[in-house]
Amino acid sequence: MDFLPDKINDYVETHSQAEPHLLQQLNRETWQKQLQPRMISGHFQGRVLSMISKLIQPKNILEIGTYTGYSALCLAEGMAKNGELHTIDINEELFDFQRKYFDKSSFGKQIFQHLGNALEIIPKLEKSFDLVFIDADKSNYPNYLEIILSKLKKGSVILSDNVLWSGKVIEPLKNDDVDTKALLLYNKLLNEHENLETVLLPIRDGLTISRVRE
Repeated sequence: MDFLPDKINDYVETHSQAEPHLLQQLNRETWQKQLQPRMISGHFQGRVLSMISKLIQPKNILEIGTYTGYSALCLAEGMAKNGELHTIDINEELFDFQRKYFDKSSFGKQIFQHLGNALEIIPKLEKSFDLVFIDADKSNYPNYLEIILSKLKKGSVILSDNVLWSGKVIEPLKNDDVDTKALLLYNKLLNEHENLETVLLPIRDGLTISRVRE
């Protein structure tokens, strides 16, 4: 769901940094070959992710939800010279698609793919992270938050996608809507957590920036 008029969206994209050629290719192939291409971060949000990463210059990045690898490549643009990006996805059918584009980039050797349940994989990653991007199954957002907090340092940043959920977060909650219920809880947890400071941006479907307090 787009919350701004099309003309404003077009103006915003036109006056933001151009989409790198490799990401243009990835974007195009995603729309040609994947069943849910709207899941891709896309030009504008991708540049936002890239800018935030460049400001932080993270040594270690964790991404929960890879899809076709677009957001991982955007985040990798700001990664420290000897940094690592660990990205987790449960869909094995996308593994080779992701790897193809990772290896076409200059970050191929620094991007590590993990296949399976993120709640089982994250505890096995023996490192702390400077930047985390959550863009996976919405029902588990509160669980992801709980499990990553112990792996964050003071000043680390959590980026959370789809937190407006097509506007459902302000509509009457349906009893069987597990995803919206989880997102409402998640947004509340981020905003009220004593160790986090949070701002929710109305970018595309909602992007939250949360920072671990010093």
